[in-house]
Amino acid sequence: MRAAAVALLLVPLTGTAAVSVAAAAPPVPAGSVVSAVSVVSAAGKPGVELSTSEAGTGGSVTVTGSGWRPRTLLMMLVCGQSVPSRGVIGGTNSCANAEGRAVTTDAQGNFERKLPVTEPPKPCPCVVHVATVTGEQAAVDTVFMVAGHPVEPLPKESGGGRLSVLTDTRLDGSGGLLTWFGAPPARKLVLTVGNVGTAPVKDPVFQVGTSHGVFAPQWEEQQWRGTVAPGRKALISLPVELAAGAHGDYTVSLRYDGKVLAEQPWGVGRPWGVTLFWILLAVVVPAAVFRIGMAVVDRVRPRGSARRTRRHRGLRPAGVILRLRRRGGTPAPPSVPAPGSVPRAAKAAAAGNRAPKTSTTPTLPWFTPDSDPGGAADGQLSAPQGNSPTTKGNT
Repeated sequence: MRAAAVALLLVPLTGTAAVSVAAAAPPVPAGSVVSAVSVVSAAGKPGVELSTSEAGTGGSVTVTGSGWRPRTLLMMLVCGQSVPSRGVIGGTNSCANAEGRAVTTDAQGNFERKLPVTEPPKPCPCVVHVATVTGEQAAVDTVFMVAGHPVEPLPKESGGGRLSVLTDTRLDGSGGLLTWFGAPPARKLVLTVGNVGTAPVKDPVFQVGTSHGVFAPQWEEQQWRGTVAPGRKALISLPVELAAGAHGDYTVSLRYDGKVLAEQPWGVGRPWGVTLFWILLAVVVPAAVFRIGMAVVDRVRPRGSARRTRRHRGLRPAGVILRLRRRGGTPAPPSVPAPGSVPRAAKAAAAGNRAPKTSTTPTLPWFTPDSDPGGAADGQLSAPQGNSPTTKGNT
């Protein structure tokens, strides 16, 4: 009974001691009997776990992540010449991009995806690089060994100077009339950096990248002239230019020494002047072709028809009447002047202060001046004589 009681009392004590020993035990080094590698950042930051710490070409490793932003697109790559403390030194050029995999986190920010193992273009030490594609930049590098791949020491750091972004980046500038008609949009990336290292940084070379949508940035090296002393800061301004006719949502990134320092979104409007130009071109060209075609038709049509038309247009009724009078034909009745019009003879009289010429009324063909009843020999009508007898009735 006493032995049983002592055993019952010792069980909780031994359990507590075991827990204390386990907590105080040092971490197991990589490459031992542990079959999984886990890299989990502090609370609220993304973490990555690998199903194995080493695999050869043709194999695969299961990558499990947690703590990422929900519904975020991620890219997973096997990269060489990299360590978690310094990141991917050579950028994505040190990674096996062709065998990379994309994955989207769930509503809780977790994911799980198999990644094929292949030899990166740079020698090991290697890592599994997981980074966001869009939105806020976040990346996690996990140590991974590619079996059979050469291992070489990492390149030494260029100096003790390190640049860090102190203020938010911004894009200065605006578009003009030429940009509205499709000219390349241009801005200036402005930010303040500080030297947090122990050595001055002279004439640093930055990499400015522009990306559209989910595509990878296109990097371009730009050198800033100046020196940033240790503990000092400097205002950096770098030009950024897109292709002609570019429009949509773009992201401008700044990278230095293999690390992305800042990202800035850029919304580029559509060049509506190009659309207006094509609409006007679609209207003006057919109209010009039609005018040219009508001019050609007018030049090549026969000339005889045009002359006959002009001849008929030039024949007036007055000319017909004059010709009939000259030939002795029956003339048409005189034309009545339009209301409000002044006769040509009256105009001539008013201009020269002389009486207008009286035009003789044409006589009818079946009457002559002598045979006109009641008329005189000179063609003038006379009143009856006072002594002439008047006859009434039959004589």
